[in-house]
Amino acid sequence: MKRIFHFLLLISLVTAGTSCKKSDPPLPDNTVNFEAAKQGFEATATEAVIKINLSMASTVAIPLTINLTGTGLVYGTEYTTDPVATNNTLSLTIPAGGSGVSFKVKKVANAVINGTETLDFTITSAGSPIVMGSTTKSQLTFSSITSEGSQLTLKGIAGTEDGSGALNSVYVDLSSNSMVNVNRKSWVLGFSAGNDFRVRLNNTNGTSAIKLNGKVDLNAVSETDVILNDLFITTGVTGAKSFANIDNVKGDITKDIISNVSATDAENMVYVVNPAGGVRGLDVSADNLLKIRVLRKGSGYVLQYAKLKDKTFKTLDITKDPANNFTFVAFPADAQVVNVEPAKTKWDFVWTWSIYYGKDLNKPEDETLTYPYAYSDVVFMNNLGGAQAAEVFTSKVTFANFKESDIAGTSLKAERNVIGSEWRSTMPATGARPDRFYVIKDASGNVYKLRFISMGSGDGGKRGEPVIEYALVKKG
Repeated sequence: MKRIFHFLLLISLVTAGTSCKKSDPPLPDNTVNFEAAKQGFEATATEAVIKINLSMASTVAIPLTINLTGTGLVYGTEYTTDPVATNNTLSLTIPAGGSGVSFKVKKVANAVINGTETLDFTITSAGSPIVMGSTTKSQLTFSSITSEGSQLTLKGIAGTEDGSGALNSVYVDLSSNSMVNVNRKSWVLGFSAGNDFRVRLNNTNGTSAIKLNGKVDLNAVSETDVILNDLFITTGVTGAKSFANIDNVKGDITKDIISNVSATDAENMVYVVNPAGGVRGLDVSADNLLKIRVLRKGSGYVLQYAKLKDKTFKTLDITKDPANNFTFVAFPADAQVVNVEPAKTKWDFVWTWSIYYGKDLNKPEDETLTYPYAYSDVVFMNNLGGAQAAEVFTSKVTFANFKESDIAGTSLKAERNVIGSEWRSTMPATGARPDRFYVIKDASGNVYKLRFISMGSGDGGKRGEPVIEYALVKKG
């Protein structure tokens, strides 16, 4: 009798488990879309990158067929593509595990292009189980554009240390409907290209540093000159609440760790830098630390650098490029200049992970009670490049109803953290806040209204890939 009972019990459990699975909601369709419906191709550019994205990574390789239709253009005469098209058709493949693919359009050298030409793309087929999305057509205009607005998914890619961080910093340019994704850990130091001589640490990797007062010779500095814990970043409300070893989280470069580089060499001290970031309980190891000293060289810089334990140092000359906010340097082995930010007129804001600040919830208005905090989904304006922004609550005017006449009553600010972390809520996990949107004025004077649709924490979106919607309010 017991055997029969156990057998019947097992059958009932299996049946119950099966019915639970049947009642689970089906997975959403995996759709394919162009990243933007319209894109510009500036006269000075030689190539443009066209991106195609899936709404989620595919477990199998996905073949795509793209049709090309030119107006005022002939393939091979005015333009080509990489990979090569056959009979105005491109064959692409999104690899298994991937969530997108891209191709390039290249101008033919010495081709006569007057700026009225366009190139239209259509995704005509996609392998199973992919479903066609809402943006299967895109147009490349052979001149710069001022976007009327669009919806973009920022490909930050979650899944770092705690599963919710961002792998990439995503630089967004609203007027061109474009994004540039850069691994946020790809640099350590940023050298100002402006009239000042400042050096920025990478807060998007938790880079920390300390100044060794009175030390001007790298060869004379060793690990005995450093207390390792001084390079550890204590984050969270229960921590030491000290910002003493990280750059100003609000973007005031005059308050950064490394002092303005003096024209008098003897006034430029040695700094010890932890490039890996001493946060989230990671140990600070003397083996990974750098010692650096920065001097002026004409209108640029010379960087002296070595591992903390090394007995000799090397140098790297760094020139200023006025087209950029900073020149960035990484240390894969020897120091080298790397590409990070787009040109300063080619982006409006960046979405990223960063050391930022938290507030004492009992006294949120008291700035003296703030503390370092590791934020995902933080947004910083390109204030150094001329971008401005304002936060607008829907209790005053709705996103749909905000129009050009409302701009005059909007207090635009040239501050880096106008958006910051206020656009979303993770405690409670309600996601993108629907009670506010943002007004952004770019360096060309174009004014956009922008709202965050989803970010994956309680709003049905995907963490690490927030969705934004924006519309042109006034052309500059």
